[in-house]
Amino acid sequence: MSRIFAPGDKVLLVDNKKRRYLITLKEGGEFHSHSGFVEHEKLIGQNDGVSVRSTKNSAYLAIRPTLADFILKMPRGAQVIYPKDLGPILMLADIFPGARVLESGVGSGALSMTLLRAGAEINGYELREDFAERAQENVASFLGEEASSRYHVELRDCYDGIDETGLDRVILDLPEPWQVVKHAEHALVPGGIIVAYTPSITQAVQFREALETSAFDMAETMEVLHRSWHIEGQAVRPDHRMVAHTGFLTPDCWCSPDPTRGRCRIL
Repeated sequence: MSRIFAPGDKVLLVDNKKRRYLITLKEGGEFHSHSGFVEHEKLIGQNDGVSVRSTKNSAYLAIRPTLADFILKMPRGAQVIYPKDLGPILMLADIFPGARVLESGVGSGALSMTLLRAGAEINGYELREDFAERAQENVASFLGEEASSRYHVELRDCYDGIDETGLDRVILDLPEPWQVVKHAEHALVPGGIIVAYTPSITQAVQFREALETSAFDMAETMEVLHRSWHIEGQAVRPDHRMVAHTGFLTPDCWCSPDPTRGRCRIL
């Protein structure tokens, strides 16, 4: 990928106080703030990492945004899954290039972009048309045409069933993921994985209860806590604020059911 900024590129402007501003470069465009404005022409044709000054002489570092930067700054309709949970979901679901994934509850597309960046092919189910459109716009805006070609979103309710078969993974960001367990049994390949992201522990409990009477038999539930540290010379301590609870992650694996017990048979 070229490191030269061009019209249409996403750029993150970082000021001296580490505040971040996401812009899309365009001919004749301007970025305005309380510190004056920066003409996009000062950035177009420059290298990633260039420093520019506003009309009030405020300095900005201009860099390409990471996926995490974009997710936190992108246009959104629904609440997004935050980066601290997106990374673990990739590992818990064991996403690999070419993985066929059913994602239900695409929201603003944060999880979709993470899965697509890892090489997955996604069929998304979403109830709200405005959310579906926003997710597809965000995917196209940040990841481009190739990723969009692997991303197909339908307006439908996953609780009513899953049409796809031979899926490698089912990932749910829904209020009642337990309603999808039986559908996922028929949609996933043996050894396939289901993962549910649930904000409340009562949702996680109901999901686990549904898994207990299914062909899934390796469930665990966890949450990810993110605590940064203050390091300044000899002053070293945890930061006073941290990103604590956001949601619970519950992955489970599909295996051959024992019809006498409704559970997996270990041979």
